[in-house]
Amino acid sequence: MDPKLPIRSLDYTVIFVRQMPAMREFYGTVLGFPVHKELGSKWIEYRVGSNTLALTERGAVFDDPLPPVGVLSLQLAFRVAPGEILTCASTLKERGVNIISGPTDQPWGHRTLFFRDPDGNVLEIYAEI
Repeated sequence: MDPKLPIRSLDYTVIFVRQMPAMREFYGTVLGFPVHKELGSKWIEYRVGSNTLALTERGAVFDDPLPPVGVLSLQLAFRVAPGEILTCASTLKERGVNIISGPTDQPWGHRTLFFRDPDGNVLEIYAEI
């Protein structure tokens, strides 16, 4: 750790969304993340372990243009136990999520499962094997 920048953890992630209702449904219902805080219709926070995952629309704080649809801009990885990957894949399929890859044992020692949220962001559920 750099003593002049004593950063110890990443504990707050913000996704700038295109489709707020679909994204709220996906993260809150499909993935089942508990709501931590809601600050109106344009900001919602979920707890994911020790991390806060926030969804917001552009313009609240930053008004940069959104990247074009189909442009890879974000990947989130969620860790589970090795025996839980197949259950996650099955549950996501039952909830209508299209699995884009996996479950796959990777040469770097992870079992991975990749899918996308309604805005097209890449999500991964992985386990160390």
